[in-house]
Amino acid sequence: MASLIDPRLQRAFAPQRIAVVGATEDRNKVGGRPLHYLQRFGFQGAIYPINPKRAMVQGLPAYPSLDAVPETPDVAIIAVGQNAVAGVIDQCAARGVGTAIVMSSGFGETGSAGIALQNALVAQARRLGIRLVGPNAQGVANFQTGAVMNFSTMFMEVAPQDGPVAIVSQSGAASVMPYAMLRERGVGVRYLVASGNDADASVCELALIAAADPEIRVVLMYIESLGDPAMLAEVARLAAARGAAVIALKSGRSAHGAKAAASHTGAIVNDDVVVGAFFERHGIWRAQDVHGLVNAVELYLATPPRPADRLVVMSHSGAVGVLCADAAESLGLPLAELSEPVVKALAGIMPSFATAQNPVDLTASLMTQGGMYADTLGALSADPQADMFLVGIPVAGEGYDVPGMARDTAYFAASSGKPTAVSAPQASVRQQFRDAGVPVFSHETDAIDALHQWSRHGTLLRQAAARGASALVASRITNMPVGDAPLLSEADSLALLADAGIPTVPYRLCRSADEAVAAWQVLGPAVVVKACSAQIPHKSEHGLVFLGVQSAQQVADAWAACTERVAAMGIPLDGVIVAKRVRGRREFALGVRQDAHFGTVVMVSDGGKYVEALRDFVVLLHPFSAADVLAKLKTLRIAPVLAGVRGEAPIDLDVVARTAVALGALAAAHPQSIASIDLNPLIVGDAGEGGCAVDAVIERQGGTHAHA
Repeated sequence: MASLIDPRLQRAFAPQRIAVVGATEDRNKVGGRPLHYLQRFGFQGAIYPINPKRAMVQGLPAYPSLDAVPETPDVAIIAVGQNAVAGVIDQCAARGVGTAIVMSSGFGETGSAGIALQNALVAQARRLGIRLVGPNAQGVANFQTGAVMNFSTMFMEVAPQDGPVAIVSQSGAASVMPYAMLRERGVGVRYLVASGNDADASVCELALIAAADPEIRVVLMYIESLGDPAMLAEVARLAAARGAAVIALKSGRSAHGAKAAASHTGAIVNDDVVVGAFFERHGIWRAQDVHGLVNAVELYLATPPRPADRLVVMSHSGAVGVLCADAAESLGLPLAELSEPVVKALAGIMPSFATAQNPVDLTASLMTQGGMYADTLGALSADPQADMFLVGIPVAGEGYDVPGMARDTAYFAASSGKPTAVSAPQASVRQQFRDAGVPVFSHETDAIDALHQWSRHGTLLRQAAARGASALVASRITNMPVGDAPLLSEADSLALLADAGIPTVPYRLCRSADEAVAAWQVLGPAVVVKACSAQIPHKSEHGLVFLGVQSAQQVADAWAACTERVAAMGIPLDGVIVAKRVRGRREFALGVRQDAHFGTVVMVSDGGKYVEALRDFVVLLHPFSAADVLAKLKTLRIAPVLAGVRGEAPIDLDVVARTAVALGALAAAHPQSIASIDLNPLIVGDAGEGGCAVDAVIERQGGTHAHA
């Protein structure tokens, strides 16, 4: 697979020669702080301040323009007024500069006029062969080389340290907040990128460069708009191939948040549910907030994430053990049932009044029996049921061998290869565990959250690897029905679904009362009679659906009512559908829509008229398998009901899964023809009984209605 990494941007991450256009003596100005940082943090390459009014800037020889510098810079920092930026881009082209970091503001983030200026700037840069980071960018920092081309105040306050983490963000503030939190924990950060408006180089393209560094183990991303998901998928693929993980915080989850994000960057707002499905598909963990972005990083660095379930909790406080058990259960993390040999071994180590079960309560005897801690860990390591460990230390200090406990925990984690987290409210205790290389948290809830994330992210990564490049399921449909109406009629929609391999209700489209009665004689004794018109997608709202029709006269009467009511509406009638009355255990709703960024999106939910109100649905991105659908259906709130309760048989979810796959394949095979599909309901019986679609509406591309 050809690399998507642009060498011009790659050089900007590790430049040898840097020009600062708009350089100033004042290190507290945008044009002055990068100069200060480059010298303060030990950049060994050439630095060229550009300032036509000064011979020296911050102790360095200054140059009047880019064409006066003795060597071609790898990157130019642009910190001039908005009106001067275009001229500097021309100078960059004349001097052969490959990348410009545009810190100047007043572009897309300001509204329509600024967007026009930004578009013109990007067009100019592309014409001249220059890549842009920004505008409105806080900049790029490489703390390994000291190439800190960034104006954030944070690095004045929180000293950088190289490490295996990269932070790539559209927002300046959202880049330095996780940086400060990680540095407070002693975790080093190599790259910090705040890309601003993403007018040219996107946050995803920049993250790809960081993900390609073989020493980066975790990539943290803050995303406001996701306009190039294919690039983000490549970030995830490249990182996973090296055993690294991608954790992303996507803002704009709420309606107000989405509006704010758009006004902040002039960005495209994506459907948040689809974004979540995309992240999951590609093994990207979605953080809920900045704290969640960094909370599990130390655990990732200690042990690469993998699927795990069963947790063992150990503490010298019974209360902490119970709290941890409660927190774990709330997240769906079961506590391991310790094997009998391990229970016996623990009973021989611990006092008789201690608890040799999970959670393991060492009691206050830990203070007087220091060796008990290591012995207990050793006994637990032999239990094959134990996947993860949490050690709660609510109090320690004088009388406790904290350094020894830290060493023993580090040895246990390294020798067992299993993730081990410690919770301790005392900063001094945390520091000793941190110095020993053990992931440590202030609160047991944070520790449980981190273990949950670590294990579930491992599952996502394994599923993404197994999924790989899923084969596209071919659709048997070759042509849409002739016509230019925005919607297909129900009859045409059902016919397309049937041709695509989707089970549909037996029906006939009738154009006379005699045809309707003849259809009833074949499909009865009980049928449903419905008006059929491409202009009436929701027939029940107009009294055009007749249920439980059971005689020739009733069929004729229903046919007459349909024709009269549609005629009164002044709408053409394609005919009247007579369909077999189908019964089942459960109704499901399935929908498809074509997303400009993510492709074919399929939704599956419990059926009925409360779909939107209850919002109990799952979303999948084509291509996907029936197994993927079944796994997602288990996450619905109604999943226990679908599995069968109080002696009921389970619902036939296999037919739901197969229908979803076929529906996605149909739409994906015809993206230029099909805009959306609304299949509601799919009536399903008990396991093994199957089901069928009884109503559907397909929207043509270019139509004005959306139903999925």
